[in-house]
Amino acid sequence: MRKWMTILLALVMILAAGCSTTTEAPAATEAPAATEAPAATEAPAATEAPAATEAPAEEEASALSPTVQALYDAFDAAMAEQIGPMPESFGEINVGAVVISLTNPFWVTMQECYLAAGEELGIPIDVQTGTTEGDTASQLDVLMTMADMDYDVIIVSPIDGTNLIPGIIKCNENGIKVINLGPGVDEEALEEAGGYLDAKITVDFNEQGETVANDMIARLPEGGQVAILAGLAGASQSEGRTAGAQEVLEAAEGIELVAVQNCDWDASLAYDATAALITEYPDLKGIFACNDTMALAAVEALAAAGKTDVLVYGVDFTDDARAAIQAGSMTGSMSYSSERYTKAALQMAVMLNEGHVFESPVYLPLTLVNVDNVNDLEGWK
Repeated sequence: MRKWMTILLALVMILAAGCSTTTEAPAATEAPAATEAPAATEAPAATEAPAATEAPAEEEASALSPTVQALYDAFDAAMAEQIGPMPESFGEINVGAVVISLTNPFWVTMQECYLAAGEELGIPIDVQTGTTEGDTASQLDVLMTMADMDYDVIIVSPIDGTNLIPGIIKCNENGIKVINLGPGVDEEALEEAGGYLDAKITVDFNEQGETVANDMIARLPEGGQVAILAGLAGASQSEGRTAGAQEVLEAAEGIELVAVQNCDWDASLAYDATAALITEYPDLKGIFACNDTMALAAVEALAAAGKTDVLVYGVDFTDDARAAIQAGSMTGSMSYSSERYTKAALQMAVMLNEGHVFESPVYLPLTLVNVDNVNDLEGWK
């Protein structure tokens, strides 16, 4: 994976230099290097305007910036190396997916991308979800119900490491193959309970935190106080992002990490936490929120207090985060292509159903979008 990170890092640096007059983008240089977008799709229908669904591949590609096209090409190559080619023909397959919550724009996008990828590949897919990002019981109820239905493969993204274990075991017992996408299942606990995963596709969450922390440090040459707004305790993506950022920040000379606070992916909690932080630490210089929902809430709290000199980072590069970065109220957001992520997962589902065995996890490349390169990423989905 490090090889692909190096390649993508070089691409971002070279293309950003050619497309932007700003050169201080340590962010992109630090970006754990793309591996996000699997699959090989120039521009899936859902990512372009509806007309793009019928446009030739050449026209779809032309709608992308050179930076995005280069990232997509490198991502596709990384996925081809890890997954292999899509079978030219395959038998009937019925796929289900369990995402976290449609209260988060990221998972809304993932649902849309799953459906678009399914339509493009001719694979029926049913996307289900729990009620809220913290409702572990309702998400498990959804999977337990799906485990009794006629799915061949179910793709799961758990709220925390253990909440879906009973449902995964039920899938195992009923002959339904299970792919873990994104937030990780606690595989040790799953094994102890008698269950197993058939495949895993994810990102390096620690690396996301490390990359943000390095970019933040580069933008604070005189040092300063910084804070982390973590997500839900026990959620692997929050734990990984927090640990990665914390390790880098605590080792940096002149940087003081004054707080790590769980805000449960909740905007209201993140707003209140930010307001409290800047009251207690009026010289605060940076905030890393473990998703964009919390980052945007931090931006609101800072604006309400009249503070404009605090760096704010998030994760997921949602549409609202893109607008905030372009406006300068957010500094950056870790990103990966949901479009290619979901398509790669569906390819893996097909391959599993055809008898392929995945011996190791598939890792997607990462990209840090920041104020220096955001305008070079037109067409990124």
